[in-house]
Amino acid sequence: MIRTALASDLDAIAALHTRARATYYRGRVPEEAYAGETEAARAREGWERAVARPAAQGQVLCAERDGRVTGVAAFLTADGVTTLTQLHVDPDQWRRGTGAALHAACLAAWRRAGIERVRLEVYEHNLRAQAFYASHGWRPDPAGTPAGSHRTLWLEVGPASGE
Repeated sequence: MIRTALASDLDAIAALHTRARATYYRGRVPEEAYAGETEAARAREGWERAVARPAAQGQVLCAERDGRVTGVAAFLTADGVTTLTQLHVDPDQWRRGTGAALHAACLAAWRRAGIERVRLEVYEHNLRAQAFYASHGWRPDPAGTPAGSHRTLWLEVGPASGE
């Protein structure tokens, strides 16, 4: 089930966020950049702000299975640009359709809001995520300018199927 995130989900979201990031950062960046008490607190604060933001500025969606948060996606609209800021699936839930369901829910929200184009940044070494996004229609930034250790991708949202 995909639903809007609640304040009561924050601990579960922050823990999932940490586990997911560890899968692609481990061995590539210092552990304190994605794990530890300081980083966990910073992540939770960021998710708290995202969950509390007005709907016109974005949304946080949770995937839930058997009462447990198994995935999370967040997007933000600022200065006329919508960005998929986070999409994480708990590593023990990979290949079960959770990411695709979250992505589809984001697409539906963007279409309802009349959003035509969305951007995201994906870690350059996270090849799993890059393949996922490519399979869902995301394309590299035509300017081709990397954002540090991340690649910028764009998605043309388009109308819902059957429109």
